[in-house]
Amino acid sequence: MPYMLLIHEPVGQRATRTRAEGEAVYDRMVRFAEDLKRRELLLAVESLASQDTATRVQVRAGRPQVLDGPFAEAKEMIGGFFLVSCKTRDEALALARECPAAEWAAIEVRETAPCYL
Repeated sequence: MPYMLLIHEPVGQRATRTRAEGEAVYDRMVRFAEDLKRRELLLAVESLASQDTATRVQVRAGRPQVLDGPFAEAKEMIGGFFLVSCKTRDEALALARECPAAEWAAIEVRETAPCYL
């Protein structure tokens, strides 16, 4: 069963790290992804750029609205994700606990499912 591990990190947290600290954090995440791949659990993984470069699109009453980031109301941003294949929710939760980002961010674990459920 696919599960998404969404990394919710505080807005601006990345800017508090030196380049060396950022690279060290990124290297830990890469090693975690490599371990998941070796264990044949990894389906996809991506790190996302800061929300400063994000754009939100929505259509209301037939009219598109486009809003460029940063988004003032946001306290967290999605910093990246792991899409993993697990037999159970407990296995997905165990992987979230192993994720290095759990030390500085929140890991949201969600089972994939059709949007009509």
